[in-house]
Amino acid sequence: MKNSLKIALLSMMSIIAVGCKKEDKSPSYHKGDLTILTDESFKSVTEALADGYMINYPETRIKIVTQKEDLAFLDLLKDKARITVMSRDLTPEEKKAYEEQVDLKFLPARFAADAVVFVVPKDSPKQSISMDEIKSGLASDAKNFIFDGTNSSNLNFVAQKLNKLPKDLKFSIIPGNQNIIEELGKYPDKIGVIGLNTFSRPYDKVSEKLRDMVKILPIEDKGKLYTPDSAGLREMKYPFTRVLYFLTNEGNFNIANGFIRYSCTQLGQMIVEKEGLQPYNIYKREVQMR
Repeated sequence: MKNSLKIALLSMMSIIAVGCKKEDKSPSYHKGDLTILTDESFKSVTEALADGYMINYPETRIKIVTQKEDLAFLDLLKDKARITVMSRDLTPEEKKAYEEQVDLKFLPARFAADAVVFVVPKDSPKQSISMDEIKSGLASDAKNFIFDGTNSSNLNFVAQKLNKLPKDLKFSIIPGNQNIIEELGKYPDKIGVIGLNTFSRPYDKVSEKLRDMVKILPIEDKGKLYTPDSAGLREMKYPFTRVLYFLTNEGNFNIANGFIRYSCTQLGQMIVEKEGLQPYNIYKREVQMR
């Protein structure tokens, strides 16, 4: 009798344990772990959104891993990560590879307008740069433009805007956007090419320090000057405005898709705005009262 009771209790405990395991594995947007891959150029806004999400959902743990944009996309295809941040447009072949390997329709979740900017030391006499100068400079053996590396979002985006392949451009390298700013003074004839989000936080001490070290060159195109200010980004008139978007291989509504939805809601878009970037999904509205 005792043995029968023991067997019955063990059976009940096994059923409960199995039930708990199944419950733990069920999709959940408000608890669990998530790693987000992002290029260093837009790490700041990604971290800010992750912090906001974890405040709203304390049972979530989000880790931001910095990785070159092209390599992060490949890791997403190989199922080594569930979500990555992108800025350049994918080629038709890449979109096809995404849909075949991830088995999802290509639906980029756009959340912010950022920019690639051209900077010089604060005391440089140079006041602007033309599109023609950029094109000719990136074809010159002088390598006067400094990027943060190959496979980086900044290089990829500039190449794409100029209808070139990154390998066809000639440039110098200083690893890291912040390092470019801090070391640019050593190379007075060079022009740094960085992501705006590197120092776009309006009231951040590090951003303020970096902004004080360089000046952003307006871009001259067809007789007009364009700057990466809020209007230039919102209307996408600044030539190197880029739209940041999330890609995921998560087919259900788990933490990755929960994070994406949060980033695109008004609360997430307010965080984007506080980063000094242009929210993609909300715009300021002016109402006149009479």
